[in-house]
Amino acid sequence: KGWMLKVYFCFFSPQVLLLACAEDLECVPGFQQKVFYIEKPFEFREDQLVLNLKFDDCKGNNKLNFEVSNPDFTVELDGNLVALKNVSEVGRALFVHARSEHAEDMAEIFILEANEKHGALKEILKLEGNLGIPRQKRAILATPILIPENQRPPFPRLVGKVIRSEGTEGVKFRLSGKGVDQDPKGIFRINEMNGEVSVTRTLDREAIANYELEVEVVDMNGKTMDGPVRLDIVVIDQNDNRPMFKEGPYIGHVMEGSATGTTVMRMAAFDADDAGTDNALLRYNILRQTPTKPSPNMFYIDPEKGDIVTVVSPALLDRETMESPKYELVIEAKDMGGMDVGLTGTATATILIDDKNDHAPEFTKKEFQATVKEGVTGVIVNLTVGDRDDPATGAWRAVYSIINGNPGQSFEIHTNPQTNEGMLSVVKPLDYEISAFHTLLIKVENEDPLIPDIAYGPSSTATVQITVEDVNEGPVFHPNPMAVTKQENIPVGSVVLTVNATDPDTLQHQTIRYSVYKDPAGWLEINPTNGTVGTTAVLDRESPFVQNNVYTALFLAIDSGNPPATGTGTLHITLEDVNDNVPSLYPTLAKVCDDAKDLRVVVLGASDKDLHPNTDPFNFELSKQSGPEKLWRINRLNNTHAQVILLQNLKKANYNIPISVTDSGKPPLTNTTELRLQVCTCKKSKMDCSASDALHISLTLILLSLLSLFCKFLL
Repeated sequence: KGWMLKVYFCFFSPQVLLLACAEDLECVPGFQQKVFYIEKPFEFREDQLVLNLKFDDCKGNNKLNFEVSNPDFTVELDGNLVALKNVSEVGRALFVHARSEHAEDMAEIFILEANEKHGALKEILKLEGNLGIPRQKRAILATPILIPENQRPPFPRLVGKVIRSEGTEGVKFRLSGKGVDQDPKGIFRINEMNGEVSVTRTLDREAIANYELEVEVVDMNGKTMDGPVRLDIVVIDQNDNRPMFKEGPYIGHVMEGSATGTTVMRMAAFDADDAGTDNALLRYNILRQTPTKPSPNMFYIDPEKGDIVTVVSPALLDRETMESPKYELVIEAKDMGGMDVGLTGTATATILIDDKNDHAPEFTKKEFQATVKEGVTGVIVNLTVGDRDDPATGAWRAVYSIINGNPGQSFEIHTNPQTNEGMLSVVKPLDYEISAFHTLLIKVENEDPLIPDIAYGPSSTATVQITVEDVNEGPVFHPNPMAVTKQENIPVGSVVLTVNATDPDTLQHQTIRYSVYKDPAGWLEINPTNGTVGTTAVLDRESPFVQNNVYTALFLAIDSGNPPATGTGTLHITLEDVNDNVPSLYPTLAKVCDDAKDLRVVVLGASDKDLHPNTDPFNFELSKQSGPEKLWRINRLNNTHAQVILLQNLKKANYNIPISVTDSGKPPLTNTTELRLQVCTCKKSKMDCSASDALHISLTLILLSLLSLFCKFLL
């Protein structure tokens, strides 16, 4: 077997990494180098040579033609790749397709950032067999297309080209995807004959940053010949969005006296541009501070993070000496890394200097005076204090306490929440005769504790001198209320009790007179001099003025002062029961059918207004019945009830049955009541008690009639 010897040689330049491989013994049709790596310049200048491509079909390159994937570049007949205009963005690769009468081939130019060049070279050199070996052909070459956003008309505008290695004769290019035949439709289109891609309107990267399209080659009947392959369109960001502060209002707090460098708050702005570019690289700055005292530079903002920190000494951060405890900072956020060309947005940061309890409350006076009448309660004096701390905090709000002079707990002190004053009150009436003067020692503190290096001083205590004024006090009954037990029905004029009232004004020599104030039943009288209470009527326990066996009356004791003072005494008389009420019977009417099978007519009950033992058990009796036959009887059921029973059916009529009921009192009382019994006709569950066939009367009525006739006979 023979061997074909091939010799390869490579050379490099600072700007272009060329894989230059030549054959000494044999001509291979196509590009002599198929892959190029070039370092991306700041800008491809118009008509500037990018690199030279060597194509040889080994038969003279007759009718040689070049196509470039990016319409901003062209390949001249001598193989020089040049830019048609100044171009700053071209993407990651360019593809060049060459065709002659006898051969065609594809070359790829990869565009690297400066820091990618060395790594790319290493990758090339370690790929075995990659030198001089033709790359696998691809029928459709669709390189990514980069389009700047916010382009101005005219449109449509040529932005790229899709290349088919096998030519375009007898075929058509077809483009599809979002932005073509899917919403938003009609943004991109392709020239069916030559594969040129155009954009039809202005693009907005912040709306859609990338379009993933598909391109395929079909014959004239629409049958797919090649593809589909993916075509990426990348929208290049422009700095068209200002930074925005979206999370306001921005309010921060810092404690007064905080150390220099204390973080107060963080400001964060948002930029809708590409976060991977300087278009969204933000830097922060303080434009203005209000107020400017005690220093025009109270705060500093980290330009990258947006953290606001204090930069003055703790002594200057004193809330009580500041013109205002509120500072407003106008914060600016600028993109492009803070460069002059960057766009800006502003927001206001409000910083509040919070109070700490570094001032103790102090009374405005060492001694306060108050005057109060004896027997009166309520607020007698307001104690005023001063405190330099923030009125909206517990470092200002005062808490008062009585630390001396209040053994009887007659005084209390509370804080007025609006004024912070101490409201000193009398809660138990004072007695001039016991003490005409009181001295209290009051202490004031804050709700919040003082900071460690501050303490309460002598000004945090004050004395209150209280003078009690004498008033003419009304006489006082002893005891009050008064209670006595009496039997009801005692004779009129009986003595109930003698009341006793004294005058608390022991230093005044006054006399007392008595009178009846309230006597609901009008049963009582009182001696105005000695207070003896007697009866003017019979005391009745069953009276509606008596509640639970107790009768209540009120009396007055009036002193001889000018003007006179009055005291009220209450008398409760408990009345013992006597048997002075006859029992009553219920019901007094009953109905029964003339053909009734159940002859138990009615159950009778008895009641008595008196109390036990003057009530039940009750004794029930029937008066004697006339005639040879007994018509009814009564049976006792229990202590309070009895039952009337017919001994036979009666004719329809009205009957009066005299019944006697006797209580158990000593002596017992009896009451005779007539029970009216109606005997009715009953048919089909209806009772007819109308006109009677005959009138039947009781034995009592018969006796009365006989007695009346006998009297007339005697006359």
